[in-house]
Amino acid sequence: MKTLTLLNSTVEVPNIILGLMRIEPLSDSQIRSLVGAAIDSGITFFDHADVYGDTTHGCERRFGEAITFSAAERSAITIQSKVGIRSGFWDYSKEHILRSVDESLAALQTDYLDLLLLHRPDALVEPDEVAAAFDTLHSSGKVRQFGVSNHTPGQIELLAASLNQALVVNQVQLSITHAPLIAAGVSANMAGLDQSIDRDNGILDFCRLKEITLQAWSPFQKGFFDGVFLGDRENYAELNDVIDELAISYEVPAAAIAVAWITRHPANMQVVLGTTNIDRVRDSAAGSDVPLTRPEWYRLFTAAGHVLP
Repeated sequence: MKTLTLLNSTVEVPNIILGLMRIEPLSDSQIRSLVGAAIDSGITFFDHADVYGDTTHGCERRFGEAITFSAAERSAITIQSKVGIRSGFWDYSKEHILRSVDESLAALQTDYLDLLLLHRPDALVEPDEVAAAFDTLHSSGKVRQFGVSNHTPGQIELLAASLNQALVVNQVQLSITHAPLIAAGVSANMAGLDQSIDRDNGILDFCRLKEITLQAWSPFQKGFFDGVFLGDRENYAELNDVIDELAISYEVPAAAIAVAWITRHPANMQVVLGTTNIDRVRDSAAGSDVPLTRPEWYRLFTAAGHVLP
C-alpha cells in the first residue's frame, strides 16, 4: 500500500481510504469484517460524517458499537469525520461545530478525531467563528488536524485567513469519467469546448501549490451519483475495454485500474471508497501503487470521453 504524509504531520497514511457512509444497516459482525478486510489490505484510514446514515451520526454510532480499539490499535488508524450539513441548510456556527464533534466522538467511542473536515461550503460562513471552534477543538485534543470538502481555492483562502491551523485536505469528487478537476486544465482556453470550462477555480493546481492533499470521493461514479462506469458497456464500452486490457496486463482486478488512474496523478491524491463489499475493497486496494505509464493514463482519459485538443 502506497502511503503519503499529510501537511504538518509526521504520520504516514495510506492513499486509499474506506468511506463508511453505508454501514448503518450492517450487523456488528459485518462491520468488523469490512473494517478488518480493509486493514488487512493496508487501508487504515476511515472516513465518516455526522450526516451519514438514516439518523444523525448513525454510521458513526454503528462503527463505535461494532468495533473496540485498544489504545495501540487506535493510534495505528486514522479516523476523520465531517461537519456542517444539516437538514435543509448548512451550518458552520461555532456552536454547531463544537456540538457535532462532541456527538461524533461519543458515537465513535473515541477521544479524538485525527481529522475534521468542513463538509460543503456554507454561504453564510463566518471564518472567525470557525476559527474559534477549531481553536477550542485543537487545544482540547479533540481534533488533531483540519480540512475541508468540496471547497474552492477562494473559499479555502477565506477560511485560512482566520484560522490558526492549516487546512491539510480537500475532499472532492473525482473519477475517470467525472474529472472536470483535471480535464479543464488539459483543454484550457479552448473556445467552444465544454470541457475547457473551469468549474472550480483551479482546485487541483491550488491544492498542489499549498500542499493540501486531495481526497477523491466516488472514484467509480459516472457522474453525480449516476451509477458506476465499471462494467457499463452501454455507455462506456471503450473505457471498459481499456480497463480490462490493463487489468490483465498488471494482473489486478478492473477496480484497481480505476483507482490507479487517480493515484498515478502526481498530486499524490487519496481515493475514498464508498463500498461495503469486501471484495471491492480488496480489489480497489490493489490499485494503490499500480505504476500506470503516461500513455496508459492518457489512454484511459480519452477512452472515458475526454478530449486532448
